Formats: sequence, structure tokens, C-alpha cells
Amino acid sequence: MAAPTQLGIFIRVCANVHRADAGADTLNARLKHLPAVAENSLHSFKQSAGENRLLAALAGPDRQRLFADCERVELCSAEVICGSGEWIRHVYFPTDGIISLVTALRDGSRLEVGSIGHEGMLGSSLILGVNTSAQHAIVQRSGTAWRLGAAVFQRHLRKNVALRRRLNCYMYVLMGQLAQTTACSHYHQVRARLARRLLMNRDQVRGNQFHVTQEFLAHMLGVRRVGITNAANSLREEGLIDYRRGAITILDGPALELASCACYRGANDMYERALGSLPVPRPRRPRRADPASTRRTAHKLTN
Repeated sequence: MAAPTQLGIFIRVCANVHRADAGADTLNARLKHLPAVAENSLHSFKQSAGENRLLAALAGPDRQRLFADCERVELCSAEVICGSGEWIRHVYFPTDGIISLVTALRDGSRLEVGSIGHEGMLGSSLILGVNTSAQHAIVQRSGTAWRLGAAVFQRHLRKNVALRRRLNCYMYVLMGQLAQTTACSHYHQVRARLARRLLMNRDQVRGNQFHVTQEFLAHMLGVRRVGITNAANSLREEGLIDYRRGAITILDGPALELASCACYRGANDMYERALGSLPVPRPRRPRRADPASTRRTAHKLTN
């Protein structure tokens, strides 16, 4: 059966974001590295465990037992991992991709109510014994993840007390963040919500540069594209971001946080209280100051 029109649009927009953002790090380039993972699985487990914050905090033996049943998979942009109401067959622990949680209303409208990156997992309802998905799970940004069969995952939950405790905390955080996102979408202005979403992208890609189109932001925030254009221009004019054909660079993270609504800090505080601090990327500094470059940057921020 064909996908609903608005969901299909959302998926196509995700694909366009991936094509624009691929650059040198294309999906084919990623796939070339997968055989190396298979050749030395133990080494890859140790290297990649730290890429997902939920798994990185587990003790060595607990983590190794879990990874013995995991497989490394590619998340392809615009891929629908699970539809709303569908049976959950796998759980995913992203390492460098982003998965959007999209909810649907009776009139067919679609809205992103959450996103999952290296800080979380997809399939958390299994922790509560619920085997169906409440939202559409669509890959927003391609990357990789650890995947585990649903039945095997539930067996680990029963046997691994440390894993169960940590994921119970994550479930609490996710529920709180979903509720906060819903309230944010209703009460806060587009400019503040856009600033919050850009900060979330920064944290999830662990860098101040990423690619996202106005069309995609409009779908994520549930507003008209002109609203995104006006908000982005406002942030750019104040020197908080640089925005050129979908390529976004956060120039002043602290100032962008001030422009954001309190929901950004509130969501991070909730995560930190339950699961530990979430590192914030810092812009790289040049090794030596270049006077000409400094003058060009100053001119850029004032124009």
C-alpha cells in the first residue's frame, strides 16, 4: 500500500538532505569500511561502544555479552525503519546517524516529536513490554547503528540488571522529552524552536557544521517554509549561524542557546540528571592567528 502523501514528502526531503550532505563521506564510502568491522569484531566493539552513550556506560562484561548478539548496520537516509502501529522487530543504538520520530494526526498531518542519535535508542517501548511502535521511525541522517533482535533484547533485559536500570532511566528521559517537545511546538515561537532544533542537530552530529534544508526544517517543526526562512535569516543577521544553501555552521553556540527556548536546556538537564552529562562540541581554533582571516571573519559577522 502506498505511503500517505505527507509522510512520503517527509521521506523524500530526508533523502534530499542526505544527497546534499554526503560530500566525501558518501554511503558507498561508508560501506567500504564494513568488511574491516567483520574482520575484527572485538576491536570494533571496543571502538564503537563509546559511540553510543547508553552502551558506553555499561561495564565491560555486561557490554560484551550484549555485543555478542549485536550486528553493525547502516542507516540510510529516508529509510523507514518502523511504521506507526507496526511490530518492532529490532532495536537500534545509533552511533553516528539520526532517527526522527514522526507522529500522525487523524487529518493526515505529520510532525516530528523527537529524534534519536548517539545518546539514545530506538525501540524503547520494548522495555515496557509493548511490541508495537507508537510513531513512524525515519532515518533523518545516514550513519551506523548497533542492531539487536527484539526477542534477544528482551532476554538481555531480564538477565542484565545494569542494562535494565540504565534503559529504565532512558525511558523516563525519552517520555519527558517527548512531552516537552509537544508543549514547545504549541507555545514557543518559530525562531526559538529553530534555534533549539539546530542545537539538537549539533549535539547529535557532534559538530558545529551540518546540512539541513529549510524544507526539511519546516516539516520537522510543523510550520510553513516562510517561517523557517524568516527565523533563519534573523539568526544569521545576528551572527549566530552561517546558512548557505542548506549548509549550516553554528558560529556562536552560547548565543544560540540564549536565542533558543528553555526547552533545549531543560531536555539536556533531564538527560544529565538521569544518565550523565552530554558533551557539547566546541569550535576548532586555528593554530596561528591570521590577521587577514580575522578581518574576513569580522566582516562576515557584521554583514
